[in-house]
Amino acid sequence: MLDYFSGIKISESNSKAAKKFWFWFSISINLGFLGVFKYYNFFVESFAETVANFGVHINPLTLDVLLPVGISFYTFHGLSYVIDIYKERISAEKNIVDYSVFVSFFPLLVAGPIERATHLLPQIQRKRVFDYTKAVDGLRQILWGLFKKVVIADQCAQYANDIFNNSAEYSGSTLVLGAVFFAFQIYGDFSGYSDIAIGTARLFGIDLLRNFAFPYFSRDIAEFWRRWHISLSTWFRDYLYIPLGGSKGGMWKKVRNTFIIFLVSGFWHGANWTFIVWGFLHALYIMPSIVFNTNRKNLDIVAQGKYMPNLKEIFQMGLTFSLTVFAWIFFRANNLEHALAYISEIFSSSLFTFPKYHGDDFKRTLFLILLFFTIVEWFGREEQFAIAKLGLKWKPVFRYALYYVIIIAIFWFSGKEQQFIYFQF
Repeated sequence: MLDYFSGIKISESNSKAAKKFWFWFSISINLGFLGVFKYYNFFVESFAETVANFGVHINPLTLDVLLPVGISFYTFHGLSYVIDIYKERISAEKNIVDYSVFVSFFPLLVAGPIERATHLLPQIQRKRVFDYTKAVDGLRQILWGLFKKVVIADQCAQYANDIFNNSAEYSGSTLVLGAVFFAFQIYGDFSGYSDIAIGTARLFGIDLLRNFAFPYFSRDIAEFWRRWHISLSTWFRDYLYIPLGGSKGGMWKKVRNTFIIFLVSGFWHGANWTFIVWGFLHALYIMPSIVFNTNRKNLDIVAQGKYMPNLKEIFQMGLTFSLTVFAWIFFRANNLEHALAYISEIFSSSLFTFPKYHGDDFKRTLFLILLFFTIVEWFGREEQFAIAKLGLKWKPVFRYALYYVIIIAIFWFSGKEQQFIYFQF
């Protein structure tokens, strides 16, 4: 309601002062809600820990409330809507039903993609006719999203969770494997959700923004961030990085602005220093390409039109994936002490031992599934999602056999429920 009425007031105001008042009124309350519900406890507890170092001990009043479902996502929907009206990119939407659908469209409400009014509102406003081809494509994307979540993410989660939660008991080589499992888990989990959301929206004739474009096949960190959580990274680019000056104004401003958006991106994920360090690491990773102006070097798809990458591309992808996995350790760790202890054990002599799991040992089927998954993703990397075109030219019996194999795998591996990781944000 705040953003709905603020948007109308901004559009109808004749004076610049009135427009500015309603704009900042809406922005302040939006960020205020986010600050209170998501970050209040973090700030007061960090303050208490800081002053405790100087001998002052206080018992801060903390909030014991549930985080509103999807608050990080719909807050950014509202912010972009008001900013676009203020910048006169769009006019205020007066139909409250259409506006409400834009903010709370159920497939994307809890974990995105983060939509723009300029993209989604026109689709809501126009009459939609059922499109069989689009609906079938949506179902295919839902199917692959479920496979990513249930078969890839949830299976990797069992090992990743146990290894991270009991990291002191494992060797460095096993901890490396745990970090790799988490890398597959978070990708399968989050991109799987995005596929399900985008596919579901397509059943209703609505195209949502693409959120993932095979990020683990990136050749540098700049390319990774053009392919990972695209709706968030482009949101920060358009509404924070560019207003701060972007890449204009000299090297110092480029470096400063880059660090700001990565630190804010880390903080957006959660009120924990681990997320901030994760963002800081990625800012460091991307610095060479910012300084040497190579951040837009890899705009094409790796090995486009080819079956296999060359040795240089394999090395680049391997290095980028390794840096990403290292940063994921901070993202997954409970706190900074846990992350540092985890990394310390990795860089010990136990790194050169054979990975050993204390449970029922590693299941070979998981490694085969991950290999199958990587191959399918590789050969589908030029499409919107991995199986978008897979089997379309086959005879129907073989194509449907493929779909049923995926469906059976989803049911076969469905077991202990693993909550979507990004539901916590």
